Amino acid sequence: MTNSHKLSGLKVTMLSVALSMMAGLALADHKNVSADQILNALQPKKPLTRGLSAGPQADPTAKAKESRFVESLRNRKTRSLSLNEREEISKIASNKPKIDLEIQFDYNSANISKTSMPSVQELGKALSNANLKGSTFVVAGHTDAIGSETYNQDLSERRADTIKRYLTEKYSINGADLVTVGYGETKPKDPNAPKDPINRRVQVVNMDTKTASQ
Repeated sequence: MTNSHKLSGLKVTMLSVALSMMAGLALADHKNVSADQILNALQPKKPLTRGLSAGPQADPTAKAKESRFVESLRNRKTRSLSLNEREEISKIASNKPKIDLEIQFDYNSANISKTSMPSVQELGKALSNANLKGSTFVVAGHTDAIGSETYNQDLSERRADTIKRYLTEKYSINGADLVTVGYGETKPKDPNAPKDPINRRVQVVNMDTKTASQ
């Protein structure tokens, strides 16, 4: 093979590597969700026709009980929540507007990773939107399954508190509107890979429907 052919092959290889790196950066950028996407996910959707119902009407008694429970969570410290209260939050949240944000944290730390900071900032912008005014939000921290269950529970609580502190300090969001809860390793995003970093995340849930009528 001549030197010119070798040089051409080297250029092709370098170009391929460069394109691969650019593609990787593009994929990483797509992980950063926008404020509009968060807003759309958290804002309850109004029914298309007020006279029609897609399902059975909510029991007023059950609805009132749920509202009282959510109200009791406001201004509570994360670590004051009992296991039963955490499970009740999860149960109610299952039917509420929510978004599962891939906010990553440094390993064995409650510090937000630099790559995830844009997503946290977009969350702050979304929760500052007037369309979400009056709602109570749950900020739930999750870990992977590396380490002991007790350690991971504590870590998930600290991670949720980190997000709340950032949102209140940087975006002046009312702390009482943010209920923090930690689930440790108990609710992995990928149950088939409990030790995968993807499980280190934060879920944000709109716990009431006040915004639905605005």
